[in-house]
Amino acid sequence: MPNSVRPMIECENLVKIYKTKETEVLALQGLELTVNEGELMAIIGNSGSGKSTFLNMIGGLDRPSAGRLIVDGKDLFKLSDAELVQYKRSTVGFVWQNNARNLLPYLTALENVQTPMLFSSDTKQKRKRAEELLELVGMSHRKNSRLNQLSGGEQQRVAIALALANNPKLLLADEPTGAVDAKTGAYILDVFRRLNEELGLTIVIVTHDPNLARKVNRVVAIRDGKTSAERLMKVDYRDQLGKIGTLSSEETHDEFAILDRAGRLQIPREMLNAIGVADNKVHLSLEDGKIILTAPPSE
Repeated sequence: MPNSVRPMIECENLVKIYKTKETEVLALQGLELTVNEGELMAIIGNSGSGKSTFLNMIGGLDRPSAGRLIVDGKDLFKLSDAELVQYKRSTVGFVWQNNARNLLPYLTALENVQTPMLFSSDTKQKRKRAEELLELVGMSHRKNSRLNQLSGGEQQRVAIALALANNPKLLLADEPTGAVDAKTGAYILDVFRRLNEELGLTIVIVTHDPNLARKVNRVVAIRDGKTSAERLMKVDYRDQLGKIGTLSSEETHDEFAILDRAGRLQIPREMLNAIGVADNKVHLSLEDGKIILTAPPSE
């Protein structure tokens, strides 16, 4: 990316600890990540890896325990409760997998999208803005429909319009295609791509969906509360987004392991298993400018 692009999210050594009377859970263990303004990127990881915790941190829904977290130039460690409320209103928009968290079932699509604008006194302007947003996500023809009259994919598109109602700079989506079929999920991602390209909106998506991950420019994998790997879309693949078919992530993205500040990296267990590593030791060697990892010799 050009040097003129500024960071939207900056995480340094981010830690989150959940404490109860009996236990202490380390959800984030020194996460390092920068997301630039205008990026469309996905975060992947197994259940319990810390990806949803990270989304809650940058969304202002939960406070970090330690480290550094800057979003849109705001230090989330230093915000007061009142400032955090304003941050959530003006900086971030959320799209959840569960539409019960996104939408009110007794309102129409148009009325739902207007709810974040309740404090505006200009009724005509609110309606106009809501109609524009529904048009943007391809739902203007269902503006007068209630939730029980809409499919899961249609509800999710209304939820995206709702998340945009207050002109956020950052859109966060937690498993947005988790409750819909593959075809509908592909359409929802196309909506995200259009918002990113036309509005320049920064979008961060947490997902388990491999098809979705293959269609974003950058994929960051989180494992055990740390950034473990990153995939960047191959330049020659960007013009083929409509022809995904059954292409694997290896065909669409180049993958890189991520070094932390101490020079450590995480190696996927499946790779270690493939070379016969059974415990916590590997043989390390430098050959022809390459670092080679092999299983230690049998004793």
